[in-house]
Amino acid sequence: MVEIATQAGAVARARVPLNRTRVLSAAVALADEGGVDALSMRRIAQALGVVPMALYKHVANKNELLDGMIDVLVGEIDPPVEGIGWKAAVRRRVLSARRMLLRHPWAPEVIEARMKTRAAPTPALLEYLDSMIGIFRAGGFPIDLVHHALHVMGSRLLGFSQELFVDNDSGRPADTDTDADSLEPAEMAARFPHLAELAMAVAHDPESVVGSGCDDQFEFEFALDLTLDGLARLLNAS
Repeated sequence: MVEIATQAGAVARARVPLNRTRVLSAAVALADEGGVDALSMRRIAQALGVVPMALYKHVANKNELLDGMIDVLVGEIDPPVEGIGWKAAVRRRVLSARRMLLRHPWAPEVIEARMKTRAAPTPALLEYLDSMIGIFRAGGFPIDLVHHALHVMGSRLLGFSQELFVDNDSGRPADTDTDADSLEPAEMAARFPHLAELAMAVAHDPESVVGSGCDDQFEFEFALDLTLDGLARLLNAS
């Protein structure tokens, strides 16, 4: 009876049209259960009651699967709140991102790895970063200060603390077969205007390890001085 019920459940799942959203949702659920290292197309197919080859109509390979999973998670972050000031708005979104990552403890490793190997962040991640830059700009920050703020905050914008703005070992992206990477400059500017403004404004240092167009020494000292100034302010207030 149990075997019959299992088969009936698989048939019922198979009757629901398979799409990219279902594939990604199943992948996220499996990663939540067993970690991303245990994730495979075979296991996702079993969860969905389909053959593994059916998945490749919706995700071309493992990297595209991981990128799509990242976008699903970014979609869980609360949208920006209007009228509360830049500091409160940034804090609310960052803490929302952290709550999301606590629900999905495998995510920081995947986000960090994919950020290092892609030519650009995933589309949803680009949209999130663009909106965060927009909050700073609406709060009166000049574009160069926004640039430095992004480096100081690093991956805290996404709820954890690793440096995201780095190149891979070769200095070149490992894969470039994703939607955001193939956008024309005009389309990028229209879709992500704040990121486009930032990209046009930063200085160019091709040897940078913290990110293309960044001055490593300046960013290091900027973050150091900001931290020391903050500690001094807290000491004086104590």
